[in-house]
Amino acid sequence: MINNDVLRSVRYMLDISDTGVADITRMAGLEIERDDVIAFLEREEDPGYRPCSDRVLAHFLDGLIVYRRGRDESRPLLPVELPLTNNIVLKKLRVAFELRDDDILAILDEVGFPVSKAELGALFRKPGHSNYRPCGDQLLRNFLKGLTQRLRG
Repeated sequence: MINNDVLRSVRYMLDISDTGVADITRMAGLEIERDDVIAFLEREEDPGYRPCSDRVLAHFLDGLIVYRRGRDESRPLLPVELPLTNNIVLKKLRVAFELRDDDILAILDEVGFPVSKAELGALFRKPGHSNYRPCGDQLLRNFLKGLTQRLRG
């Protein structure tokens, strides 16, 4: 999925301002300005559009974990995982919103995209594992849609 779409979706989901997105990204150790956020949130056909890099989105998602759950002072900041895949995005959202497997299955079921528990477990495996499955754009898009419905009503 396009990083800009993920950023746009999470921003809408939590009703965060442009400055708030920049602040959340700073929580994970990356300095970006409000103007950068505005460029990332533009549509592709708009003149001010700029693609959001994996690095920026990874820092935003790490910052989102800190924003939602608080900083664990006993652990240092981990380096961001690059390249960013849909599986990593799903994992980071799962941690940020403190979701269990049952929660994710219910969210996907509510938007008409049912997934089995085994399929979901395969998404959270390490890439070298024999049961690992890549997370498709459609699954991530439906998860974001369902999570938005759950949080915004």
